[in-house]
Amino acid sequence: MKASRLLLALLATLLTAGPPALHAQSDAMKAGKKNYVHLLALADRVRVAVYQEDDLTTLTRLDARGRINLPLLGEIAIGGLTIVEAQTVIEKAYKDGRFLRNPQVTINVEEYAQREVSITGQTRNAGRYSLPPESTYSVVELVTKAGGITDIGKGSAVTVTRTLPDGTKKVFTIDVDAIIKGKKDNKSEDFLLQAGDNVYVPERLI
Repeated sequence: MKASRLLLALLATLLTAGPPALHAQSDAMKAGKKNYVHLLALADRVRVAVYQEDDLTTLTRLDARGRINLPLLGEIAIGGLTIVEAQTVIEKAYKDGRFLRNPQVTINVEEYAQREVSITGQTRNAGRYSLPPESTYSVVELVTKAGGITDIGKGSAVTVTRTLPDGTKKVFTIDVDAIIKGKKDNKSEDFLLQAGDNVYVPERLI
């Protein structure tokens, strides 16, 4: 009887733990496209509420600098932050200013601003494209929507130029060919786009 119970306990432990590879794959999927995390952007219309402080509720849009104006606090920058990060920033501001002892801030996006990206270079339909609201959009999806890469395009060196919150620009190089062919490694995973990104497909040197 004891041996049977021990065997059952061991089996239950193995089933609960699962193969390491399976857990790794699951974690990767959780970080993928289905778990979209919105970054607050210019012209997003947000409702900011503070628990049990109805007079502090504000409905406003992010201005050109990614800022909103809140009661007691004045202007506060939340552009480029996730909702959770923005809530934390506002809570800290109310605390540090000694306006509230233990503020609990909730932010809801009432209206998403139109998000656009551009693609130029060796693609069949260069131009500006709108990103779908509340979902991710990758470089490969944009290249596909733009008609694919031309015969003289260099898909292994597609660049994405992104303007960071501090105004500086950062350039990422993406191997679209490797992604499409399924030859993924740490350097060729698909790249998720953000509003304002500029994608460029260079020409191959013949």
